[in-house]
Amino acid sequence: MNSPRVFLGNVMHRRLRPAVNSFVYPVFYIQLPVRDLHSANCPIFSVDRSNLLSFRQKDHGARDGSPLLPWIQSQLRQHGLPDDGEITLQCFPRVFGFVFNPVSFWFCRDAEGTLVAVLAEVNNTFGGHYSYLLYNADHSPLQDGQELRATKDFHVSPFNEIEGGYRFRFHLDRSVPLARIDYDDAEGELLLTSISGKARAWSTSALLGAFAKMPFLTAGVMFRIHWQALKLWLKGVPFRGAHVPQPLRESTK
Repeated sequence: MNSPRVFLGNVMHRRLRPAVNSFVYPVFYIQLPVRDLHSANCPIFSVDRSNLLSFRQKDHGARDGSPLLPWIQSQLRQHGLPDDGEITLQCFPRVFGFVFNPVSFWFCRDAEGTLVAVLAEVNNTFGGHYSYLLYNADHSPLQDGQELRATKDFHVSPFNEIEGGYRFRFHLDRSVPLARIDYDDAEGELLLTSISGKARAWSTSALLGAFAKMPFLTAGVMFRIHWQALKLWLKGVPFRGAHVPQPLRESTK
């Protein structure tokens, strides 16, 4: 049975041009079984209720608070993918009721436990969100570390245009699982990013330990986004401006 887990790790970003800018920040994040979200409830963590740490279904999927399982199953069925296996959602939790997830990952497996698709759910600081559904065209299993490509269809950073594409790689079989998203524009490789962490069994003590290390996790995410944006501007990276937020759509690759 798929069980909730908490991960302690790092986020890494490295911009290669026109000015080099890189950083690594500590984070903690969670993985929840979409078929049994409420199994994560404990004294300091709640699903769809307020708590020190929490998760709300309205932050994902249809964004209306409706159950997430029918939503993700619908996305899978629309593309001929199996929807009868375990589905795990990786994201930051709400801390003191606040969250911002630059990207969340839905790991979708078939009834035999084989990874067949990953939905990357992207948010920007302007209120927009977009999804990339990643799978093999022949519906064959996804291999660990396999490169999956998607055309960039959504505005994320005011320092990048909507052009080029992403290269996704998910190394889930490692002792410290890692997800990579690298961005290429017309000139080649531009941005390298990753999130990785070591899993802890889900418990009140594990969650308290993670919170004690990073009590301002999600507020820190927003602060660091704007701090790094200021650094890019000071380094002379051209500001492209904010694009109008777009509704949730799916992109299949």
